[in-house]
Amino acid sequence: MLIHPWDSPLRDTDAIEFVRRTAFGHLVAPGRREVPVVVPTQYVLDAAPPDADAVFPDVLLHLARPNPVWAALEESPTVVLSVAGEWAYVPAAWKAIGDEDPSLGIPTTYYAAVQLVAHAAVLDEVEAKLAVLRAQLGVFEPGSDVADPAVHERKLAGIRGLRLSAREVKAKFKYGGNADEAHRAAVAARLGERSGPGDAAAREHVVRSLGT
Repeated sequence: MLIHPWDSPLRDTDAIEFVRRTAFGHLVAPGRREVPVVVPTQYVLDAAPPDADAVFPDVLLHLARPNPVWAALEESPTVVLSVAGEWAYVPAAWKAIGDEDPSLGIPTTYYAAVQLVAHAAVLDEVEAKLAVLRAQLGVFEPGSDVADPAVHERKLAGIRGLRLSAREVKAKFKYGGNADEAHRAAVAARLGERSGPGDAAAREHVVRSLGT
């Protein structure tokens, strides 16, 4: 992933916060094969404080036992979790301000992306799988009346858990950081007028970069 200096996170916590709130990504397990196994999946970040030398909180998830990812992990436990989102298309005309010709603007797409290169540890013990399921319910259904996963113990054989421990973090926040403040402010204003799925989040990123 190409990351220009102006696409770097503004704060040390930006990558963690983005991965936590997105909560969905693609697990890429290359194994030793020509074409990697790519699994779209939900996940949560481990609530336990990471070790002092950890570069990122551990990621917890579970997948069905028939998933082809397990064979790839037997070949190599190194994986990539790719998370992207909060994207918004920026039309050409939005890049022009003042007496600049809107037809000469250069369109682009704003987005955030984080890639975690990680070691994947397979969790097969019942208590370990229950811990993953409880962590996920705590994030996705906090305060609900859902039963504890232990009531489904006989079905746990059909899933396996994963703990991803990142050893490298690549983070990109492409929100016009190469443009001057006047041009970024103009795009932020336009994003505030539009109601696309990623517009509000993209505007927040741009406004934060302006310090306003």
